[in-house]
Amino acid sequence: MSTPARSSDATETRLPGNLQANRRLSQWLRITPEGVVSLSPGKVELGQGIITALGQIAAEELDVDFARIRVIPVNTGTSPNEGVTSGSLSIQDSGTAVRHACAEARAIYLAEAAAELGVPVETLRVDDGRITAPNGRHTSYWALAEDALLDREATGSVAPKRPADYKIVGRPVPRLDLPDKILGRPRFIHDLVLPHMLHGRVVRPASRGARLVALDDAIVRAMPGVVAVVRDGSFLGVLAEREEVAVKAAQALAQRATWDERDTLPAGDALAQWLRSAPRETNVVEEHAFDVRPACTYSATYSRPFTAHAAIGLSCALAQWRGTESVAIWTHSQGVYNLRTDLAKVLGLAADGVAVTHVEGAGCYGHNPADDAALDAALLARAALGRPVRLQWTREDELAWAPYGPAMIVDLSAGLDASGNIVRWTLENYSNGHTLRPGRGSTPALLAAWHLERPFEPPVAMNPPLPGGGTERNAVPLYDFPRRIVCHRVTDMPLRTSALRALGAFANVFAIESFMDELALAAGVDPVEYRLRHLKDERGRAVIEAAARRMGWSARQKAEGRGFGIAFAKYKNLGAYCAVVAEVEAEREIRVRRLTIAADVGLAVNPDGVANQMEGGAVQAASWTLKEAVKFDRRRVTSTSWEEYPILRFSEVPAVDVEILNRPEERAVGAGEAAQGPVAGAIANAVFDALGVRVRDLPITPERIVAAMG
Repeated sequence: MSTPARSSDATETRLPGNLQANRRLSQWLRITPEGVVSLSPGKVELGQGIITALGQIAAEELDVDFARIRVIPVNTGTSPNEGVTSGSLSIQDSGTAVRHACAEARAIYLAEAAAELGVPVETLRVDDGRITAPNGRHTSYWALAEDALLDREATGSVAPKRPADYKIVGRPVPRLDLPDKILGRPRFIHDLVLPHMLHGRVVRPASRGARLVALDDAIVRAMPGVVAVVRDGSFLGVLAEREEVAVKAAQALAQRATWDERDTLPAGDALAQWLRSAPRETNVVEEHAFDVRPACTYSATYSRPFTAHAAIGLSCALAQWRGTESVAIWTHSQGVYNLRTDLAKVLGLAADGVAVTHVEGAGCYGHNPADDAALDAALLARAALGRPVRLQWTREDELAWAPYGPAMIVDLSAGLDASGNIVRWTLENYSNGHTLRPGRGSTPALLAAWHLERPFEPPVAMNPPLPGGGTERNAVPLYDFPRRIVCHRVTDMPLRTSALRALGAFANVFAIESFMDELALAAGVDPVEYRLRHLKDERGRAVIEAAARRMGWSARQKAEGRGFGIAFAKYKNLGAYCAVVAEVEAEREIRVRRLTIAADVGLAVNPDGVANQMEGGAVQAASWTLKEAVKFDRRRVTSTSWEEYPILRFSEVPAVDVEILNRPEERAVGAGEAAQGPVAGAIANAVFDALGVRVRDLPITPERIVAAMG
């Protein structure tokens, strides 16, 4: 049997994807004598089906049946550190690492089999882990299985399979995470029960900037079943034996707390003015010379409000202290390693004193309060004398205190020549930064850390670096014309903003694609033809043509109150291509009847999973476009229930038809965020087609339509 080896060249070779930062093969997979492949990626399941797709990649490269794959939940003790599961990067970064790690593992096992069977390695055949020689002698992964075989660094010297040879990748397989969810079996963090577990609730400050100055908690402490009242500065919570007792105790605490409050928020009706006048940093993203004098010019301004995550499932976490120097956390965080970094800072522990394990949550679309709930649980658990604590947020907390997607303003102007072609284009936008995730700054990005007796200074949201960007994301259109793109990051942050699905791409694509329709109308050209006229990218043209063809664009029938609109983008200008045609009807409210989507994600590892992601993103984007906006006064967020913050109801969900332009020869890219902006642009354009009214400020509510008519 071979001994662990470390190639001197391995540290010098740049390895593919996230294998570069996590070079040991044993971090990624383990083959067991029981006939199982344990796959241990560092990306987490958020409902996007990623563990299924990564499992397909592993099964493909190892030549084993998909049923043999077991995907291990991510934890900071053993899993590779792949950062945060975000940005539609899992397939291209983690999938690439899994593909190469498994290809190399297969080669290692084949070398062992060749030595045992006494035949050249190139003569061996693998079928579901069984390794057979031309003379009929055989062995298997399972017979050869020994952990020491993969306890070595990857070399990057083994080429994965060619797409033409795929048997599992590129085909739909049953999702690994769905059976439990469909059958109601415990799977979510909300279902996790630990022995002797207590229940916790946190009482939030009365408003932004409020400070707890007095508390009469005697009645609460005396309530049957209450174990402890926890206070650290303005952080206030309760522990109880049963959840319903914790809820009642928290309500009683809130009534007996006195807060010093002040105005900290901008006036809601002056949001645009505040965004333009607040302190900011300016970034000139792209600037071309404008060599042609336009025959006419047009300009328009578009906006989106602050938007909540508004997940139906509430944030939850469990924590258990083991002495005073170690704490275990169970969380549905998108980035367990980054969370560990900030938890260690707040709790005053060494990083290896914080063990974080991922457990699936009920939904996540960016930086939601999962990380905040983890710190809440850890702070409350300090008073639990070693017993585990389950902490769950309330609906009001979710809508009032979670990070928001930033409000944005996008100013556009364009010059057309005498033929209606765009000869100059400028975009200038304003928004807060789009990421405030834990583990990336000098101070913790966790809510409770800012409310302690010795509070940490809240950091200011940043933008991820280009080419992804935040405010800049998709600010540069893929179309071919001279342009100037300027983005302003607002550095004042009265409402906490962070990553929400698609980041700045949602508002930027909504604005760009709405404006393209306005320019097409001014030029007297069909909107599909106008886009194609300005687009050389063949894959981009293909999705536009496919969406139009699938929907029947050229044969669409005009009717009163009925409209069609198209929009397109390539996510981040380096990810998935997506074109959307929306069909709407204008009744008492705008109803989206159908969304037809054409998408190109390169190699579609699991086509059904790609379609799922496009459908989910489209439905959420329709909700943002038609309904969602955070409301607030000078002190607090006021949209703290579904009545004040409506989302799309199940009865309002449109039919979504997805066509995937599979390109197995191209690298696989993520699908999770590609539909957001195109859906908004397509709906806005369809509303104009139906009513002749251009609404440039989201959401497109009846009130906004009436105002636009005036």
